[in-house]
Parts: sequence; structure tokens; C-alpha cells
Amino acid sequence: SKLAALFEHPLYNIPIPDVTEKDKLFVVNPMEKFSLRSSGSDEWVSSSKAETLLPTGKTAYDTYPAWLKFHVGINRYELYPRQDPLMPTLLQDLATQRIISSVQKSGGTQLKLIMTFPNYGQALFKPMKQTRDQETPIDFFYFSDFERHNAEIAAFHLDRILDFRRIPPVSGRLVNITKEIRDITTDKKLAKTFFISPAGNICFYGECSYYCSTEHALCGKPDQLEGSMAALLPDKTLAKRRSWRSPWRRSYHKSKKAEWELNPNYCAQVREMPPYDRGHRLLDLIDMAVLDFLMGNMDRHHYETFEKFGNDTFLLHLDNGRGFGTHSRDELSILAPLWQCCSIKKSTYLRLQLLATQPYRLSDLLREALATDPLTPVLAEPHLRALDRRLGKVLAAVGHCLA
Repeated sequence: SKLAALFEHPLYNIPIPDVTEKDKLFVVNPMEKFSLRSSGSDEWVSSSKAETLLPTGKTAYDTYPAWLKFHVGINRYELYPRQDPLMPTLLQDLATQRIISSVQKSGGTQLKLIMTFPNYGQALFKPMKQTRDQETPIDFFYFSDFERHNAEIAAFHLDRILDFRRIPPVSGRLVNITKEIRDITTDKKLAKTFFISPAGNICFYGECSYYCSTEHALCGKPDQLEGSMAALLPDKTLAKRRSWRSPWRRSYHKSKKAEWELNPNYCAQVREMPPYDRGHRLLDLIDMAVLDFLMGNMDRHHYETFEKFGNDTFLLHLDNGRGFGTHSRDELSILAPLWQCCSIKKSTYLRLQLLATQPYRLSDLLREALATDPLTPVLAEPHLRALDRRLGKVLAAVGHCLA
């Protein structure tokens, strides 16, 4: 396994600083045990009177489901650990746990569902909109592009291979529209949008600002529908997140350009602005630009951080559905933060160089990582080949800066 060898490499074993109590997102009472409330209410109760060791011989932490262990493990430096023994279980849960509730997620331009499992874990379901080999038409603006379920799956694995670990876990899943959405939804607005197509397939379209109409309906075969299931982050009432507008945000206008596209010295003024004027925030943003360039994602207008950690923490790379839309073109403007600032973390640069070598070729690693997903093959081959070509362009941009 090339992937196992990669994670054994010294560059993937640089220790993170010691994690103190204040560096943890949640401080958990080790005596608390997770118990499912039988009254049918949607919350877990902590029984404070639980013994240190439960009658089962397990510790209280062992009673937590995988999603809760994932939430408890988040700290200032990483969303999940590099060698996370929990990850296979969490991905397996996303792919197989029984779905007991499906409701539409409010907001956003396209239809997404929040699905709940019997152990109170929740996932964000993005349905399949187009096939693996459909490229985004060349006349499409980035803001009118479809979101792709397979891009969400591939982005999670790519982010992990780059050792950023800033995207919540995502698994592919085949969902039964009838049994796992229509028959169990309590969302009246969503329920009104189901119909049977002329071909006899079950379809629905939900309510949203774009692409929610009979013309853009999502149809099963006859009721099987592919989608991505992303583990949800802790509820914002428990762990506040702050949303930041990216300084390299695009104009989202057909003819206007953003300031960074017009001013070659734009980075100099970003360096003067908080929070980019100190710490590693700007370097984290450049990491994110590298990730976006590799997958061709032009739609990075905001990013989020956990409020508890202030400015000194990682960026969350959420919402990656507009990646992997084209393999035949490389959008160099996505790398603007890198070539305008001529800065990159040394650790990131060394890992990128490693991923350009034969034993650790990026396309091979991602192909291997995606082979375990229930929807494999997740990406068409040309997208995997494009990764190696784009990685070469990132390294050339850094080389130009060094020169």
C-alpha cells in the first residue's frame, strides 16, 4: 500500500504541539457515559452518576458512538489525528447506518439533506447531479456550476493525503429515495416535491434558490440514488464557528473583476490586514489555495474557524462540491495567493515535493484511497491524471518564487 507507506514517512510524522485542556474543543468528563434516551427525544443524555468503569467492563469513552468520539477529538491543531483508528469506523457508519430521518438543509443554492442515524449521529447528504465523466461546460461561470457528490468524497481523501486534515470525513452512499427519504421525512415542503417520472423513476427536487424545480429534479434508478454523506461538525450552539470572507474571493459577477485580479501587489495589503498580519493564517490560506487548485475549485468565497481557538488554529475546508469539474483545463488564478504572496509553509512544500516522486505519486495515492469507497470508482481517470500535472504547476510556481 502506497498510502500506508506515505503515512509512515517522516514528513507525515512531525508531531503536533502538546494538546492542553484549553486546546481541546470540548473538555469531557471521563465519568460520563453515553446512553440513548428511550423517550424518543433526539438527544443523548449524560448520566453523571455513571461509574468510572461500566458494568460491561468498558470505560465511559468506549460507550460513545464514532461521531461523538470524532467531535471530542477535535483540537486547536487538527480536526482528526493522522493515524486515526476511528476513521474506518466513522466512514463505515456514514455508509451503512440506518437512516431514521431525512430533512432538507436550509440555505445554500442547491438541494442538500440532513440525515439522522439511530445513534443520533447526523450527516449532510449531497445527491448525485451528474455522471463522473461529464465535464463542466466551458461556457459555464464557476458560480452556475453544479455541485458534485463525488467531488466531496475525493476532496476529503485529497485533504488527508496532503496532511491538512481540515475536511470532515465523507463517504459515498447509495440511498433508497422511497424508504430513506420520502417515507420518513417530516419536512412538509420536501414531501410535496416527490413525483414519478415518465420513465417510472422516483424523483424529488426540494426547495432552494437555484436548481430546485421539476427540470432539475433528482431521480433514482428507479429509486436508488448516489450521494455523498459528510459527517457534521458539532452543533454551532456547542462549538461556535466564525465565518471569514476570503481575501481572494471572486466577484460572482459576469463582467466585474475582484481587486486581487487587477492589482499585482494585492498581497502586500492583505499582509497588513488582521488576521493575516500575524500568525500562520495567511500560510493556511495558501494551503487551501493549493488544495483548491489541485481539484479545480474556483468557488472558495468563505472559510470557517472554531471561535474557541481564536486566530491560532486551522481553517475548515468546507463545501468542496465544485471541485473536480474539469480535468482538461487548469485554472491558474486559483493559485493567486501563492504566486502573489510568494509564501508557502515549508512542511507543505516538502510534502508536495514528496507527492511528485514515483513511489508516492499523488494520483496513485488518491486512487488507492478512493478504492475503498462504496461508490468506487469515485473519479474518472482523467481527473486523477490532472492532479499530477497540476502538482507540477504548483511546484513550478514555488520554484519561480524561490528564484
